[in-house]
Amino acid sequence: MPTSRFTLALAQLNLWVGDVEGNVQKIIDAAARARDELGADLLATPELSLIGYPPDDLLLRSAMPGVIEEGVQRLCREVRGISLIVGLPEYVQEAGEAVIYNAAYVIRDGAIIARTRKQLLPNYGVFDERRHFRAGRGGTLVFAHRGVNIGLCICEDIWGANPAAAAKAAGAELLININASPFDLDKHEDRARVFAARIAETGLPLAYVNCVGGQDDVLFDGDSTARNGDGSLALSAPLFSEGVYALSFAGGRWSQGVQRAPQSIEATVYQGLVQSVRDYVNRNGFPGVLIGMSGGIDSALIATIACDALGAARVWGVSLPSRYTADMSNDDARLEAEALGIRYSLLPIEPAFEAFNATLAESFAGRKVDLTEENLQSRCRGVLLMALSNKFGSVVLTTGNKSEMAVGYATLYGDMCGGFAPIKDVYKTLVYRLAVYRNSIAPPGQPVIPERVITRPPSAELRPDQKDSDSLPPYEVLDPILEAYVEDQLSIAEIVARGFDEATVKRVAGLVRRSEYKRRQAPPGPKITRRAFGRERRYPITAVYGDI
Repeated sequence: MPTSRFTLALAQLNLWVGDVEGNVQKIIDAAARARDELGADLLATPELSLIGYPPDDLLLRSAMPGVIEEGVQRLCREVRGISLIVGLPEYVQEAGEAVIYNAAYVIRDGAIIARTRKQLLPNYGVFDERRHFRAGRGGTLVFAHRGVNIGLCICEDIWGANPAAAAKAAGAELLININASPFDLDKHEDRARVFAARIAETGLPLAYVNCVGGQDDVLFDGDSTARNGDGSLALSAPLFSEGVYALSFAGGRWSQGVQRAPQSIEATVYQGLVQSVRDYVNRNGFPGVLIGMSGGIDSALIATIACDALGAARVWGVSLPSRYTADMSNDDARLEAEALGIRYSLLPIEPAFEAFNATLAESFAGRKVDLTEENLQSRCRGVLLMALSNKFGSVVLTTGNKSEMAVGYATLYGDMCGGFAPIKDVYKTLVYRLAVYRNSIAPPGQPVIPERVITRPPSAELRPDQKDSDSLPPYEVLDPILEAYVEDQLSIAEIVARGFDEATVKRVAGLVRRSEYKRRQAPPGPKITRRAFGRERRYPITAVYGDI
């Protein structure tokens, strides 16, 4: 007779997009651990766990259906003694048309005992699922396991009421939701709100499993959880950490599982940025990273993130001073490198800058020195960093932050050169907070970022006595305006109504619009805010939209 009791394991996995064979092995290993070490009899893996998320147009490769089928058959052969929920793209022919569903299979002792298809396909933010998938029809799957009826749904299905309600109507006693849910600063609270709504509507306990890891410009935080029908928290998995987490279900309730300790926004974001750099560099096969060390806070923070992600031996800091670089900047760059224990080189750009000026002298005759010469210095640096990258294979980490990227305070083919931009979605004000946080967890008296780097006014140092504030509003003013304009998509009038100076808001909005062409050419970087540049924010370059 059924026992009406079982132990569920949630496999919070860091999956590699496209590596079906490697992902299948991870699932097999997780199943063995769940069964043998944790005593689980059911394992849930994330959404599209066979292929990783987001697979994008990899789904359209002609060989992919066969590769997916081979992965499913291997799971059927090798996962025994525990039931398995696995996410995958399901390729079918319907009325002579090739169709792909975002699906989940339940596998038990060599057989696929149940299948379901994602009903609600997100097509907003970073999501573009309707490009590839067809929405599932026929209601939410309910399958029996150890005498318990389980409603199984996929990611977005829990964000709408109907799939959960359908599971309840079909006799489900609890919900399991498998996910590939990207991180942002508000996502934990958003998820909690959605879980509370579905539990209130159905009265059903819920288990939620998510993936972890960096995937180009998307970052997955895990945050897997389980809640009872009264909304009480039963399990809260660590953020940005692979693991298999088990808890039992009996008498309509979950047992208590792992509970993560609360942590600050700064700690969470920093952890995510480290994860994104580690995964991008390692999975793309780079031996290490190169960072242009200016003595400023952006490059100092990125060097520290890179060291925590890869180890000091794989980080190379390069100072590229010009005639306008202050001695303290050179000193601070060197001190930062020494504090981190990374390789450090000093390559003055003056010879290259003079050579370019000489080459351009005839063409520039009669023209005043202006922004051109400032950008030329930045481009000298870009050429040298990319030369080192070509010669040694390390990827250049671009040091621009979101505030700069938003308003175009960056030079194409100069400081925008590189293969990955770790703080591309981090506002300057948050950069400072992250630097302070990282120093707070360093050994006492041994800050990894010199205090002067944090406290001195920021400057590009491309002309005498230059400060960022010469060209931009103070970051304490700029960043809230950018958040309102870029993330909230408010009009000029709506932002002014929040108390900002109208002329300043119009100026900032104009800079954002005019810099669109630059951002199209920027390297990828991890999303951490509600609306990041790149995959998530798709504005036309050539357009007229004024104050809207």
